[in-house]
Amino acid sequence: MTDSQGTKDSAQESPASPAGNPVAPAAPGTRTAADVVTPEVVARLTRGVVGTGKTANHTPFTGEKLADLPESTPEDVATAFERARAAQESWARVPVRKRAAVLLRFHDLVLQRQAEVLDLIQLETGKARLHAHEEVQAVAVAARHYGRKAPAYLRPKGHTGVVPTLTKVTELRQPRGVVGQIAPWNYPFELSVGDALPAFVAGNAVVMKPDTETALTALWAREQLIEAGLPPEVWQVVLGDGPVVGPEVVRHADYVSFTGSTRTGREVAQGAAARLVGCSLELGGKNAMLVLHDADVEKAASGAVRGCFSSAGQLCISIERLYVHESVADDFVQRFAARTKAMRLGNALAYGADMGSLVGERQLETVTRHVEEAVAKGATLVAGGRPRPDIGPLFYEPTILDGVAAPMAVCSEETFGPVVSIYRFRDEDEAIALANATPYGLNSSVWTKDGRRGRAVAARLRTGTVNVNESYAAGYGSVQSPMGGMGDSGLGRRHGSEGILKYTEAQTVAHQRIMPLAPSFGMTDEKYAQFMTRSLRAMKAFRLR
Repeated sequence: MTDSQGTKDSAQESPASPAGNPVAPAAPGTRTAADVVTPEVVARLTRGVVGTGKTANHTPFTGEKLADLPESTPEDVATAFERARAAQESWARVPVRKRAAVLLRFHDLVLQRQAEVLDLIQLETGKARLHAHEEVQAVAVAARHYGRKAPAYLRPKGHTGVVPTLTKVTELRQPRGVVGQIAPWNYPFELSVGDALPAFVAGNAVVMKPDTETALTALWAREQLIEAGLPPEVWQVVLGDGPVVGPEVVRHADYVSFTGSTRTGREVAQGAAARLVGCSLELGGKNAMLVLHDADVEKAASGAVRGCFSSAGQLCISIERLYVHESVADDFVQRFAARTKAMRLGNALAYGADMGSLVGERQLETVTRHVEEAVAKGATLVAGGRPRPDIGPLFYEPTILDGVAAPMAVCSEETFGPVVSIYRFRDEDEAIALANATPYGLNSSVWTKDGRRGRAVAARLRTGTVNVNESYAAGYGSVQSPMGGMGDSGLGRRHGSEGILKYTEAQTVAHQRIMPLAPSFGMTDEKYAQFMTRSLRAMKAFRLR
């Protein structure tokens, strides 16, 4: 059911021109895949996978196989849910502060051992190391936040009863049971364990299906969380083909958490609805960045590089549409293009590269099709526009297109790669209307020197997050605030109170004292009705809610 991105030993042969993006030099003694993914490491990490078959994953850097992995059948998925249910009840009885303490210990282990997971993230996704570190940051922030705030989010809350003093009402938060989580390939650390942490601390078990191509990263996270104190059976992992394993996860779950494409998200939502279980979905986006007439053009150009090309554009909240005020457009494009052309591409397990590889052939095909079609229909290549097989089979240069217009596919379809289109506008109303002219609504960005204007424009954009003078990181990293999509970009939110309460069921306990809500103490029905009428009027007069 998930959108798997396989990698093969093939590439579009197109020699890179000397004028292309430079290659980041590899430092002497840089580790290789064989140094990191040893048979001992694979055996250790896959110990928790419920699977009787065999599959494999690959590295986008070269296309070579990384590891043989267990493959789960539908029967294996059912077994994983049975084990998770058996463990969940006792886990839910652990006091919430002790569950939260597990997250805080996990936080420390992640930061202490980050080099291990950075290697795995790079090998499985092909991204640059700095972009891999964004995942480490996000997971640490989420672990700290829910480790500190979960007891308050889940604390029983008292409410005013129907008759004050006579009716004592308490709202409890009960775990849903076993959460089925389907995690994507593009952010395999943050979007696996990062989404599971609030589910665990709320008292749930999790059966997770990570993408096979990035499974080792998720399994590394599981190993660290178990060392931090999570009972092993509370987190089950299943692997396999999305169309085979994904529906089985949805079929058994008490709640479903999914991150992926809008097309697959609709299937997940239908499967959950048929069983009357809840779901949260973070789906696609065609995110816009608005550069207003008073923006700091240099800062905006720098922010656009981060916003468009982090993780080679394979980020749900990355920027694919750039709307620039005509008075600063030429200056902006010149600065943005210069920065883009100077980006260093690389495949080393070390810092130094500005951008890495695409993750699979499907992504390379989509990027190539969008760019070639746009150019054929009249768009101008400002930067990039070519694959780079001299670096690796799935590398593609960061690309800027100008003169894009409908019906070019890149104008409306999500590219999910290192490609951005530039559009010029005359006034803010026009820019806002253009930015909102999409069924998606995940993230957007506004650049201006006037913070008040920026926030006013932000409030008119139909996206779940809006960043002023930042591309995506400020909104996403502020984990006390909800993050998610509008329209075709999804349902529900991660982060903040919504990010943990979605994994719970609200339960109201109402304790009636002294007298029932019915005629009593010898009252006739009429006298009781008169008494309640006077009481209701009094409660309004005393401004009770």
